[in-house]
Amino acid sequence: MTEERAPSFFQQIKGFARPFWVANVMELIERLAYYGVRMVVPIYIASSEDPGGLHFTNVQKGTIFTIWAFIQTLLPMFTGGYADRYGRKPTIAGSIAVKIVGYILMATQRSYGGFLLGCMTLATGTAIFKPGVQGTLVLGTTRKNSSVGWGIFYQVVNIGGFLGPPLAGYLHRFAWSWVFYSCAAIVSLNFLTLVTYDDVPPPEAEADKPGQEAPRELTHGSPVEVLLYSVKKIFRPRLISFILVMSGFYVMFMQLYDTLPNFIEEWVDSSDIVAALHLHEGLFARAAVDPLLSRGLQVPQEEMINLDSGAIILLMLPIAYVTARFKRLWVIVVGIVIAAFGLLLCGISMAGFVCVSGILLFAVGEMSSVPKMQEYLGVVAPKGEEALYMGYANIPFAVGWTLADYVGGLAYDRLADKANLALRYMTEHQLAAADVIAQTPRTGAFKALMAATHTNAREATALLWEAYHPYTVWYGFVGVGLLTAVGMIVYAQIAKRWVRENA
Repeated sequence: MTEERAPSFFQQIKGFARPFWVANVMELIERLAYYGVRMVVPIYIASSEDPGGLHFTNVQKGTIFTIWAFIQTLLPMFTGGYADRYGRKPTIAGSIAVKIVGYILMATQRSYGGFLLGCMTLATGTAIFKPGVQGTLVLGTTRKNSSVGWGIFYQVVNIGGFLGPPLAGYLHRFAWSWVFYSCAAIVSLNFLTLVTYDDVPPPEAEADKPGQEAPRELTHGSPVEVLLYSVKKIFRPRLISFILVMSGFYVMFMQLYDTLPNFIEEWVDSSDIVAALHLHEGLFARAAVDPLLSRGLQVPQEEMINLDSGAIILLMLPIAYVTARFKRLWVIVVGIVIAAFGLLLCGISMAGFVCVSGILLFAVGEMSSVPKMQEYLGVVAPKGEEALYMGYANIPFAVGWTLADYVGGLAYDRLADKANLALRYMTEHQLAAADVIAQTPRTGAFKALMAATHTNAREATALLWEAYHPYTVWYGFVGVGLLTAVGMIVYAQIAKRWVRENA
């Protein structure tokens, strides 16, 4: 069944207020810097083959990402209330400064503790930034154009996500520190955007308007009262149920960004794409840093995963316009199922074209589900609590991302880490003395296997693929996604009693 007939696409575009466009510009700049780092940092942290990387284990990478996720996605639950209470402009300005410090720490710290501190600082700045910008977006849209509005916003997010990784991929050829310093410079441009930003008055300035009274805790409350109010409001049945169900989706969703980069780097052979498109080094293709590890020219993992953002840039608005005609929760269910099968396709084969097909399918599912989740909470947000509810939108992301990285790091380390599997193969086939294998570092494990089996990099990779089936690392995450879809079907039926117009 369809909902009430929506205005035309161009009518909805004309209806957006100025805060909507300002929020989108700020988000574009912030995401350009953030994704520039986020799409390449898994390789910087855990690759055993990049000479300039940190060479931490995948378990250590998972721990870093878990803490990063915990901070970045749970803090908005509190910072959203403060943005409503004290104003969005000062909270956004403070977040920019914190993010700059985070990028600089990541550029200069190579110890585990130092780099973790940099990631935590960046996560804190991002947590402060998000609710203020998203709350501004809610105030710039109406119920009639919110679907297209959130579609535009999500498209802008992905424009930044699309432009950032190629820049980072180019810069890290010179030095990894260039990536982090450049992103600090980019995010600082939002200080200029703030000069043109007219902050929406805090709720007390609107208290005399009929139907727009905000709760006392947000209008006149102390910082402690704002905090307690923010926590208390989470425990509404319709909200807490939605948070728990959607957390499962994000357990699956974040594997594309935090596990797939390492999987592509180690297992996917994209030389078929290079040959079909006649790519050459420097044009979306890259040779191995170590010639002994070369499997021919490869498409960098950040460029392959970047197709997710590219597809969203091209298709987000048409999909948002079409899905506006259907019930929000059912659109979310279909999107989750599509994304689950896309993720499975990403890792089921070593062929580059198969992986790319999975990424594109995943993008379609993502476009259908993620903006609808944000839209849902934006539509039901009471007046004066828009940023608070946008903070709540991060909670499923928080729970899911935190679990995804902890479990993903452990699962990948055991099932798919190429260095670990190389050492395992040498041990099981007694290709070297046990004490020699035990002393072989991760950075030299695959080379040792190549030497022991008299194979080149492509042959040794295929040997491990056939022996240990590293693609099984995706099965559990896809299963979680499908269970989430079932949970959303149940939720959609129960939610009719709570928010009938949003069922």
